Amino acid sequence: MNQQSFDLQNFEQYPDNSDHLQFYQTSYDDGSYAMANHYTPPDDLARANYERSLPIGSFWSAFGTGGSPEEPPLLEELGIDLLQIKDRTIVALNPFKPMDRDLMENPDLAGPLLFCFSFGMFLMLSGKAHFEYIYGVGVLGCLSIYAILNLMSEAGIDGYCTASVLGYCLLPMVILSSSNLLFHLSGAIGMIATALIICWCTFSSSHMFVTVLSMKQQVWLISYPIGLFYAAFALMTMF
Repeated sequence: MNQQSFDLQNFEQYPDNSDHLQFYQTSYDDGSYAMANHYTPPDDLARANYERSLPIGSFWSAFGTGGSPEEPPLLEELGIDLLQIKDRTIVALNPFKPMDRDLMENPDLAGPLLFCFSFGMFLMLSGKAHFEYIYGVGVLGCLSIYAILNLMSEAGIDGYCTASVLGYCLLPMVILSSSNLLFHLSGAIGMIATALIICWCTFSSSHMFVTVLSMKQQVWLISYPIGLFYAAFALMTMF
């Protein structure tokens, strides 16, 4: 009974015990505190600082590594080697230059697609929209020459390498289509220039195929269907 009376007296003396409780606000729940006290590895910190330094929407940031030394560039991830494209382009423009056989060990279609697109764009600028013919003749010609080369050679060649060689050697035809913007090819000079370009493309691609397949004794048999292939593109340029 005395204990109960003592508790009642304490309760009446301090009617609101919550007034004597003092709460201190801390910043543990604040996100900035968590970020400031969060440990960041040095590599991740350098990468974050580099990405913050780049302008938003920068064009060249898409081709970089993002600041990480272990991440390869975008062109390397896509399998595009600019140095090999340059070397194959030089061989296509200069067929008399000795070609390294290892140059076609890893063929690509980046250069051929660029040349085909440029060829179609120059034709369109001259008033000839032949994109569907370029696609049709290109695919049918690559398949036909691929079949012929595999029937003639013992080593054989894949379709990817065939399309790469034919596409790179289309570059002289791109030069012819660009010259069509300056003068017409329907005259005598245009026909002579077209014939020379066909021979140029044929000789360049035949030189590549002979080097890759080691078929020097059958170079004229290879050149005939390839010459017909490039003659179809020359007809698109002239007419």
